[in-house]
Order: sequence, then C-alpha cells, then structure tokens
Amino acid sequence: MSQPSLLGLLKQVSRSFYLSLRLLPKPMREGAGLAYLLARTSDTLADSEAVERDLRLEMLQKFVDDLEEAAMRQPWPDPLLDGVEHPGELELLLRVPELLECFKAMSPRQQGLIRDVIATITQGQLNDLEYFSHGSGEAITAFAASSELDRYTYQVAGCVGEFWTLLGFETLGDGFSEHSPDALVEMGVRYGKGLQLINILRDLPQDLRAGRCYLPVADPQDREALMMEFRRHCGLAEVLIQQGFDYSAQLRKRRLRMASVLPTMIAEGTLEQLRQASWEQLESGIKVSRARVYGCLLQALLH
Repeated sequence: MSQPSLLGLLKQVSRSFYLSLRLLPKPMREGAGLAYLLARTSDTLADSEAVERDLRLEMLQKFVDDLEEAAMRQPWPDPLLDGVEHPGELELLLRVPELLECFKAMSPRQQGLIRDVIATITQGQLNDLEYFSHGSGEAITAFAASSELDRYTYQVAGCVGEFWTLLGFETLGDGFSEHSPDALVEMGVRYGKGLQLINILRDLPQDLRAGRCYLPVADPQDREALMMEFRRHCGLAEVLIQQGFDYSAQLRKRRLRMASVLPTMIAEGTLEQLRQASWEQLESGIKVSRARVYGCLLQALLH
C-alpha cells in the first residue's frame, strides 16, 4: 500500500490520529499508520453490534491468525460485511489484504512490534466480548474491581503508548529521545490508559444501553453511585493524560513532540466537558468540535 493510499484510508476512519500521523517524521510514519489501521480493523470487528457476537469473536481470532501469517486466507463473510454501517470501516475491512501486503514489506523488527501490539489489543477485545456476553440494558454487567478496568485500558490503549515508544527508538534511534526507553514506555502506557479512560467516560450511557459498565460499581442502575464513580474517574483520567505533556517533552524532534501532544490537548477538551456534564448531556453525547480540534493542532504547532 502506497503512503498516499495509506493516508487516504486513515483520513476516512480517524479524525485526530490522521493529523498526528502527518506530523510524524517519515521513518516512523508508515509503521505507526499501519498499526493504527490494523488496530482500527480489530475495533470494527469487535464493535459492530449489528453483527452476532459469536461471529465477531470468530472474526477477531481469524484476524489475529491472518496477521500471524501475513496473509488473508479467506474473505470476510457477507453477514459481517452487511453489519458494518460506517463506509470507511467497510472499506477498511475490504482492504485488509493490502494492509497485510504492506505489513509483509516491513522490517522483521517492525513486524514484531506491530504483531505484539495488535495481539494485546485483540486479546483485550476478545476478553471484553466474553466478559459482557450476558449483559443487557435491563441486566447490566459491570467490572467488579478497578484492577479489571486497569487491565482493560492497558490492553486496548496503554500498550499503544508502549508500541509508539519502541517504534520511535527502532526507526529514529537516539533521534527519538535521549531518555531511557523504559521510563518512556511507562509514561506512554499511562498516557494511553488515560486516553482510553476518557473514551469510557464519554461513552458511559451508550455502554449501559448495551449492557456493559466499565466502571467498577456494585449496581450500575444506581445513578447516584454511578455518577460518583464517574467523577472519581474523571480525576484519575486528568492525572493520566497529563503524562502526555510529560511524554512529549522528552522527545527530541519538534514534529514528534507535536504529534505526541496533540491527543493530550484534544483529550483535555473532552475531559473539560465531561467534568461539567449532567447525565442528560452525557446521554446527548460529548464531542470536541472540529474547530476545537484544529485549535489544538495550532497549539501543538506552538508547543
């Protein structure tokens, strides 16, 4: 897959990451972009709720196996494709063979990094589908402990901070950062967890309607207890995403700092709205405006 084609597909399925990717130095850009598209593929397989759950589980495992072999052995079944509503996500699924060809052309080290991060993400998604398999709007299943939420946020997002760091050192060497890779990995993991926690907080009403609650509450139907846990996790998310500013400050190249800090700035805008939101506003949907996103981009340019 050519770089222009890769960027074009990214633009269809991501609003903010597309901006970050374009800021990255060229040696890091292709690996980061390909990993994002593969991760977005697994998201589509896991999250397409019009598709029967057992089929989603089967297709997620098929995707992991295809990536391991760097080849798509069989096409996606029609019931899966028919259940994907977003045109960009449907195109993404149809172009997985191209993504795998691009993957095969990468260095063995980058292939290993991408395989590892996608394996961790898909394991989190498989666990998610199994854990909440019996949940419904009338009988909501919730995480029983904060440790389960912490593990989930690592599997689906914290590991991305780890991947981003290792890919940076692999492609740019000392040009990525003069600081310890281990320290940066730890910081990147916390940053990724914070971004995912904000997604969880933003999507709370939608998840409850689907029968799942990622916040550890004894009774997800108890609105007062739920909102207390929501406010507490807003505070935790704020602490975690501050790692994004600390992380980006450790990077050597200006474009790297810009690409890394942009998600932090967008997340801050979302969190600002979440902290002030009533339940009714959460149900209506919290979203950072396009104007705010481009304002964050301008801030990142000056960072």
